[in-house]
Amino acid sequence: MEVVRPRLVVAAVHSGSGKTTIASGIAAALAARGLRVHPFKVGPDYIDPGYLGLAAGSRADSLDTWLTGEETMKKIFLSASEGADVSIIEGVMGLYDGGAGGVSSTAQIAKLLRAPVLLVIDVRSMGESAAAIAAGFRDYDRGVALRGVIINRFGSENHKKMVCDAVRCAGLPVLGALPRNKDAEVRERHLGLLPVEENDDGRYIETVIKMTENSVDLDALLQIARGAPPLGELPAPAARAEKKAKIAVARDEAFSFYYPESVYALEAAGAEIINFSPLNDEKIPDCGGLIFGGGFPEVFAARLAANGPMKESVAAAASSGMPIYAECGGFMYLTREITDLDGVPHKMAGVIPMRCRMNDSLRTVGYVTARALSDSVVAAAGERLRGHEFHFSSAEEEEEIPHAFEFTKNRGGETYSAGYAKGNVLGSYLHLHFAGFPKAALRFVEKCAEYEKRVLRRRLPPE
Repeated sequence: MEVVRPRLVVAAVHSGSGKTTIASGIAAALAARGLRVHPFKVGPDYIDPGYLGLAAGSRADSLDTWLTGEETMKKIFLSASEGADVSIIEGVMGLYDGGAGGVSSTAQIAKLLRAPVLLVIDVRSMGESAAAIAAGFRDYDRGVALRGVIINRFGSENHKKMVCDAVRCAGLPVLGALPRNKDAEVRERHLGLLPVEENDDGRYIETVIKMTENSVDLDALLQIARGAPPLGELPAPAARAEKKAKIAVARDEAFSFYYPESVYALEAAGAEIINFSPLNDEKIPDCGGLIFGGGFPEVFAARLAANGPMKESVAAAASSGMPIYAECGGFMYLTREITDLDGVPHKMAGVIPMRCRMNDSLRTVGYVTARALSDSVVAAAGERLRGHEFHFSSAEEEEEIPHAFEFTKNRGGETYSAGYAKGNVLGSYLHLHFAGFPKAALRFVEKCAEYEKRVLRRRLPPE
């Protein structure tokens, strides 16, 4: 039996058009009406989902066909949106932008989900050209169900009328028009928007609700969302293995980059997830393994460095053979030192014999294929994983190290060795989605279970 999922994609012409603010405003305004809103974000993003989830009053999930594959992406959408009155899906970059060949673009995912699309156009320094842009985006791929336009950042009522009239003459409805409003803009830093954990969330949500209610035709948007065609059958719930191991996940202001469905994949493999804070706790919890996700350790480097007991606890766990998996910011924390954007060095956990330094410009961004160079806690030698890199820092080796992966960039095809894998420790700049590689989740959980059994045997009194 096909399932009905009211849904709407909020796309844009390019990054910085204001689609996060508009998608959040729509989600918040609909939630304020009493509707159950489930937000999604296209692409390998961790920060925007925080604002979407805050606006909707629920978690936000990521949709990415490179990290998980098309079928798993669809399953994530169908499962996460169950029970929602409407799903608001924020796109990534411009509507047609993605990896090589358009993989994981907003357009690709909109077509796979048969979802209607709204196009946000930033009309600063623009008049009737907005109509040409709208018509061009509509005609570029007629398989994309572009159902209307939202004009953003008009400067005056005359400016608004000129743009809206032109777009309507091009055959597209204008479903919203928002003026320039600095209060609705989220502060940024080197990796993009300031994370929701560090923002004045109450003021922001109040602002975007007021802005949206006054400027967007919410009734028309709901009608479009409810008119989306039925989708395939609801997938059977993923089987949950019996609990095999406790896995402690670093989660605080410094480490917050986790996909919800990636964590659920670990639980499905038998993990009992325990959160802890490298910033605020004195030691790791009683567990069989550690995961350090990405985030902003460079921003909190002084506090992380000052928490000596936690660093000692992590180092002792690594020395004991505890499985440890670290991504990007988590990888940086496991090295010997982070030099921040002001050039100040801070001592880190010292598990990996490398040093990280922040740079003024982006070092790399994009999808990669990672071939495991040796057996590790998530992959056997030769296995290939799909992931994403996005970092301003660079890692400097202090000695010859065993690299974890050979990366191949999705665009360009460049290959290079990266990361660190030795014993039960793996750290790299790779962002991985375990829902796309359940075998990797199972391998890590089993390694943690083996460690717990070894520790338990050591603790048992002799017969």
